[in-house]
Amino acid sequence: MVQVLVIAVVAAAAVGALYLAAAARVVRQYERGVVLRLGRLRDEVRPPGFTMVLPGVDRLRKVNMQIVTMPVPAQDGITRDNVTVRVDAVIYFKVVDPASAVVEVEDYRFAVSQMAQTSLRSIIGKSDLDDLLSNREKLNQGLELMIDSPAVGWGVQIDRVEIKDVSLPETMKRSMARQAEADRERRARVINADAELQASKKLAEAASEMSTQPAALQLRLLQTVVAVAAEKNSTLVLPFPVELLRFLERAQQGAPGAPAPEIAQAPDAGAQVGQAGDPGAPAPDDARPSDPGTPPPRPDASSKPYAHH
Repeated sequence: MVQVLVIAVVAAAAVGALYLAAAARVVRQYERGVVLRLGRLRDEVRPPGFTMVLPGVDRLRKVNMQIVTMPVPAQDGITRDNVTVRVDAVIYFKVVDPASAVVEVEDYRFAVSQMAQTSLRSIIGKSDLDDLLSNREKLNQGLELMIDSPAVGWGVQIDRVEIKDVSLPETMKRSMARQAEADRERRARVINADAELQASKKLAEAASEMSTQPAALQLRLLQTVVAVAAEKNSTLVLPFPVELLRFLERAQQGAPGAPAPEIAQAPDAGAQVGQAGDPGAPAPDDARPSDPGTPPPRPDASSKPYAHH
């Protein structure tokens, strides 16, 4: 009798141990437990730690409450200004209502992924190329709102959506490169023209100052010669100002020993002298040409017997 009792106690203990092993569950710190009893949702959500369920009656679903990082596959689309682009993104979300994530949607991860892809295509078609390249923060906010609206009913909260990369065709890249180069060339020319204008104003002021002091122009000339000679050039070009030549000419004309100005003679002076005397005789001194380099007229050989011996 005692032996039968011992066997019964051991059997009961074994059954109890098996029941505990089947009913015991451990929920991790970053998880929450959702219990379905006979297919019906229990109101309470099991917190982290050790918990018990009824084997064969209850079914425990563990839901991860961590932030999930999900890449959105690259989507091809045409922007509002008719440019073909390829855009990919990344989405950050987490579950805030474990019961809704289990009951309201079959697979909340797949649902969020599909919603992100369709929203990304929609945002591409509503945006310009310049917005995709330079105004991504605004597009990220719009994309987040588009995904978060249906995700709230699934017990999912969208934390952040980021556009990772925008791929352009090679022809568009070359066109944008030419546009950027032309814009930089335009700005360089404007800056150069502005510099030339400022330099011309400064040169005009310098010329006005030098005009009051002629020695300043000579000093500037000597500085230019020194700067050119420092380059070790074999040829030195020395400019000679025209004003200096005019100054020397005026100084020569005003000297006391300078020759008097020449007086033009009457064209018929020699003819009158020829009529008064011998036609072959030389003209008087005052009837000679004014040019000292012109020799006097030679006498005719037939008029003088001693011209030939």
